[in-house]
Parts: sequence; structure tokens; C-alpha cells
Amino acid sequence: MRILIDDNAGFCFGVVRAIDTAEKHLEQEGTLCCLGDIVHNNAEVQRLKEKGLRVIDSLDIIHTPEAKVLIRAHGEPPLTYARAKELGITLIDATCPIVLALQQKIKKGYEEMQSTTPKGQVVIFGKPGHAEVIGLCGQTAGTAVVVSHPDDLEAVDFTRPIRLYSQTTKNKEEYRRLIENIKARMACSNECPDFIAYDTICNQVANRATQLEAFARSVDAVVFVSGKGSSNGHYLYEYCKSVQPHTTMITDVQELEGIDLKGVQTVGITGATSTPRWLMEAVAHALTH
Repeated sequence: MRILIDDNAGFCFGVVRAIDTAEKHLEQEGTLCCLGDIVHNNAEVQRLKEKGLRVIDSLDIIHTPEAKVLIRAHGEPPLTYARAKELGITLIDATCPIVLALQQKIKKGYEEMQSTTPKGQVVIFGKPGHAEVIGLCGQTAGTAVVVSHPDDLEAVDFTRPIRLYSQTTKNKEEYRRLIENIKARMACSNECPDFIAYDTICNQVANRATQLEAFARSVDAVVFVSGKGSSNGHYLYEYCKSVQPHTTMITDVQELEGIDLKGVQTVGITGATSTPRWLMEAVAHALTH
């Protein structure tokens, strides 16, 4: 059986940057707190915990004077920075530059919507409760309307101006359909001044679908490695399975036992933008030994 690892799979730029930042700090000081899982992959989180990373879910549990806390690539709302200042906590900000730029764009859009008559609204295409989306909503004092499906548009007031943004890891085709849906409900053309949709999906993530399609077609079966909590992982897995029906998702090497690869000549191993390369290599090694 021939094993191929997808060269385009693995951590995106923002995640690589955050993990590099964490590892450099751990090498210097031996310990570091991270607000939330640094990446949606349990195996990688565990690897970093063994190096001294401590995952926390609130700044309020920190009682050490002058403590340092890492802000992961997903970013945080303004309230987090304000609370850190109150507590005397030093933040090591590893927010992805693309996410940071989006936060700033949404904040500007929100401020502009406050001056319209009637007041406009910020709408975010994203997964409710997702770490990045929480940070984006924070730029609007929590007033943004989050939609993940056309049915969610019932919460939008189409008589008021709308500024639409997307979570950076969402699907471009789904975003395009959402834009057309809003245009139809507002009965406006491409030049409608009351509705502006911004292209805020990360190109590295958006291009993964095209790359993944080519890879999936080149093999007889795919083992897709991803953490269960990765939105990007679930989307790419479903896309991969639509191209190559013989696709199975696993979170770690132990789950290989339940996969039937009898008679398969070429197996491709790929993953999400939150899947570490070392884990895909471990899966490849297990399949050949």
C-alpha cells in the first residue's frame, strides 16, 4: 500500500505563528498560560502542555503578580484586554494578522453604522460561539448579528443598512449565496448603498478546497486527520468526502483500527489548518507498520 501525505495540509500561517510564539516563550521561562486551546487539536495541545503550557478559560483564575498570558490566533474581544490591564496581566498577543485586520474593519464598520439613519447593523457570517467570532462580535459591543445559515437571517432587520463580514475560515461559496440572499431580501442591486459585503475570508483557507480536491482525486482512499472541535476540519472533511467517498475522519492514530483499507492501493493523508504535520506523519507511520 502506498501512502501519500498532502503537502498543502497542516497549520495555517496564523496557527504556526501562535505556536512558534508559545514555544519560544516556553523555552525561555518554562511555563505559559494560554487563554483557550491554542489550536483546535487535542494532540497538539497535549504536546504543548507537556512543554509547560497551561490552558485557562478565564483571566480571573490568574493570581500570580505580573503573569503572562498568550492570546491565540483566533483573537479576543476588547473586554479581554481591558480585564488584563485591571489584573496587571501581561498579554502576549499572537492574534493572526488577518483576524486582527478583520477586527479593525468590523470596529470601523460598527462605528459608521451608529451614525446612519436609521442606525445600521453589523452582520457576521460565522459559527456562533466560535473563538474568532466572539472576538469579532466584541468589536461591536456585542451587537453584531451572527448568521451561520440562511434561516438565521430572520434576526436581521432588512429595513436598516447592513455591513456584512465573514469569519476568516468560512466557505466562500456559502458566503456568496448568503450575500445573494440578503440582496434579494433588500431588493437591491450590486450598487446598493445600504448593503456592503466585505471579502474577509482568508485566501489560504479558501484555496485549501481546490488543493484538497486535486489531492483527493489522486488517491484511492483518504484518511482525514482533524480535531473534533475544528470548524475548518469539519468543512474540509465533508468537501473531501464529496470528492473521494472513501474518506474517513480520525482524531488520532488509535482510531485507525476501525478503518477498512483492504485492497486500497494508494491512501492519502490530509487534515485541517489546525492539524499538525507531525500527527499526519504518525498516522502514515502507523499505516505502514
